[in-house]
Amino acid sequence: MYATERHQQILSSIEADGRVSVTELSRRFDVTSETIRRDLDQLESLGHVRRVHGGAVSASRASVEEPTLADRENVNRDGKRRIAEAAMRLVPSDFRGSVLVDSGTTTGALAARLGAWTPSRPDRRLDVITNSVPIAAALYRAPALDLHLLGGRVRGETSAAVGAPTVEQLDRLRPDIAFIGANGVSADFGLSTPDELESAVKSAMVRSARRRILLADSGKLGEEALHRFAALGDLDVLITDAAPDARLSGTLESVGVEVVVA
Repeated sequence: MYATERHQQILSSIEADGRVSVTELSRRFDVTSETIRRDLDQLESLGHVRRVHGGAVSASRASVEEPTLADRENVNRDGKRRIAEAAMRLVPSDFRGSVLVDSGTTTGALAARLGAWTPSRPDRRLDVITNSVPIAAALYRAPALDLHLLGGRVRGETSAAVGAPTVEQLDRLRPDIAFIGANGVSADFGLSTPDELESAVKSAMVRSARRRILLADSGKLGEEALHRFAALGDLDVLITDAAPDARLSGTLESVGVEVVVA
């Protein structure tokens, strides 16, 4: 196969899957890893791809890229639904305590189910804390919930409260469970997000909670955004919709993170 044919198939794979790995391409084309690395270097020099650890992604994907909530709402809806259903099993009807819900579309899918939470005893209620305006709007009438909305400046991209006041409020809290979202989940870089202020809030959520649960669909696995807000070892559980690759899975196992594939 000529190099130009490999290049075209590599670009087609990136368009379909979002990324390619040197190992997989080497096996697929029956060429050495060095040959694939040269291919990717050439494609990067032409502006078609961006090299990342172990492979490449589309050149349009950058560490500061951040789609709005509206843009993400319809992406992998079924996977997010399954993740939310698995997360709800951690808040059974006899649960006593408080939960913190981060902003995002996967956490938003969980919030939609929290609104229907029913306690095993009528005298019990569930405390829900969030920095997300849309999540608060979805939950404020839920009969069995006591809703707490964190204050701060609301970012247009995520409709989330951010800034020093938000972080200060979180530092004074100790929720039993935090359900956290991320833009990237990487074996090398940990958990990341494009915005610095959002990163500070997520870090505060991780610090504050007794148990940290990451809700991340498979599109976030292996990705890295600009700002790291936690290490993988800071998590207790990752709930996702597809099994992580071998490298990420091995790293998660080595730091004691339980992985639930919904």
